[in-house]
Amino acid sequence: MVFYMARLSPGDPLRAYYGETVERMSTYEKEVATKNLGLDKPIYIQYGKWIKNACNGNFGMSFKYKENVINVISDVWINTFILGGLGYILTFLFAILLGLFSALNEDRLIDKIICFIGNISNCIPSFWVSLILILIFGVNLKLLPTSGAYSIGAEGDLFDRIKHLILPITVLIISHLWYYTYIIRNKILEEIREDYVTLCKAKGLTKKIILIKHCIRNVMPSIISIMAISVPHIIGGTYVVEKVFSYPGLGTLSLESAQYHDYNMLLILCLITGALVILSNMIGQWISFNIDPRMKYRGKLEDEI
Repeated sequence: MVFYMARLSPGDPLRAYYGETVERMSTYEKEVATKNLGLDKPIYIQYGKWIKNACNGNFGMSFKYKENVINVISDVWINTFILGGLGYILTFLFAILLGLFSALNEDRLIDKIICFIGNISNCIPSFWVSLILILIFGVNLKLLPTSGAYSIGAEGDLFDRIKHLILPITVLIISHLWYYTYIIRNKILEEIREDYVTLCKAKGLTKKIILIKHCIRNVMPSIISIMAISVPHIIGGTYVVEKVFSYPGLGTLSLESAQYHDYNMLLILCLITGALVILSNMIGQWISFNIDPRMKYRGKLEDEI
């Protein structure tokens, strides 16, 4: 679908490869250029050729960067991995802590304040938050850099890289934190209403001990499942943030490949993103199965039936 939609979308891929030179080309030169890029054949033939080459590990050349797409991706994938990975870990770390805190203080003033602030932050577009943070901390206060993964000539400077990550990661956390906090909070509150919690209270255990020692453990498989299915959400947010902050990563490449009709780059990035989503769901399911004895028992019971 991506292959066909990309080919049929309006635009000129020759411009991505030749730039403004294409405007000075004659009709014959454009035909030769189109043939050299393999765009003169019908779409189904182009697709068959791409599939054949992809199965052999050849994903084609980037029209924009004029080199193998794998080489282009190998230069920037680590930036997305660092940004998205840190954003993912911190988002769920804070979401679990905040969800637990809200559940402990259910219907109290602090819980209502957290819910109110969370609902507001969840409705604010990430690109708008990015622009506000850039304006405050980058333009006015000049405390943090507003673009790139590192300063020129400071590729190996860890402190400089951290400074460039602060604003993008902050936007990622703000954009996703409350959504997952709210889900985790509700999952914990549902668990609190189970019968075994009433028994624990009858034994004299405090609400805090019950939540930490029992409820969180029972809710953890659900949280891991949420973490697994959230990968597309986090990846999408990472791609948007990369573009706003001009952060060199897979997100920036994805948007550029769509903008410049860089078909080969767009296809390999779709494959990588899809593989990450499938892999994360498989890992989440495996972890949930191994930490929750109920899932093993249910699986054995189904086999016996």
